[in-house]
Amino acid sequence: AICLVVSRIAVLDLIQGFAENAVNYNYVRPEITEDEKIVIRESRHPVVEKILEKGSFIPNDIVLDRGENLILIITGPNMAGKSTYLRQVALNVIMAQVGSFVPAREARIGIVDKIFTRIGASDDIARGVSTFLAEMMETANIINNVTEKSLVILDEVGRGTSTYDGLALAWAVVEDLHNNKKPRTLFATHFHELTRIQDFLRNVKNYNFLVKEWGDEIIFLRKLANGPSDQSYGIQVARLAGLPESVINRAKQVLRDFEDGEVFSMRKLKKAKIKQQDLFVD
Repeated sequence: AICLVVSRIAVLDLIQGFAENAVNYNYVRPEITEDEKIVIRESRHPVVEKILEKGSFIPNDIVLDRGENLILIITGPNMAGKSTYLRQVALNVIMAQVGSFVPAREARIGIVDKIFTRIGASDDIARGVSTFLAEMMETANIINNVTEKSLVILDEVGRGTSTYDGLALAWAVVEDLHNNKKPRTLFATHFHELTRIQDFLRNVKNYNFLVKEWGDEIIFLRKLANGPSDQSYGIQVARLAGLPESVINRAKQVLRDFEDGEVFSMRKLKKAKIKQQDLFVD
């Protein structure tokens, strides 16, 4: 009898917590459906928005189904909001299915049986598992266990190996998900070549997070838009991180050479005027 009372009190406490969050943070009641669509208008991340100044979080829409919006390829620079977006979609789905209101203006969520994620970088050196091997093991688990009712979140696949190997693996993973079990999938990537897969698979769409260029600086708009991104702005982000201007300028020079299709050689490297700082500086 005591266990029953405690259990009911725990349920009431949970429901009260859901209700308090819904009122305090402007959540809405989601509509849970039996179909395959996930449509969330002005979706927000329930944790990140609490950390930011009130009202400063930029919401974004999400439309996933098992038709033309089956797989969304998401590009854009680091820090633009790709990872936050992927996580907030997964969190919105979880919150809805456990009975909570969700941080959005409107939500219609088709039931999901499992959420699979491949996010971040980790390793297990003690067992001889490198970062890339761990990434591939996570990806293999998804491919082998996903169902048509699943939601798949892929935040980079193939970046732990050479560019061509990584791109080939990412491409093959998208093809497999599209052609076989067909789970609803969000795939964030810096492989801009991967965005061309939309031309070959009819249920893949490209989206990108917008930025505004201001001289050598970039402004993150945090807004998702149709179409692929044309670059990753990695050098600009490196400047934000504090890399010396000499390194930034040299990186720009090397990038221009690559983009011009020039062969990178040791002879050319020796031509670079790299001044080493004096060990003793006044």
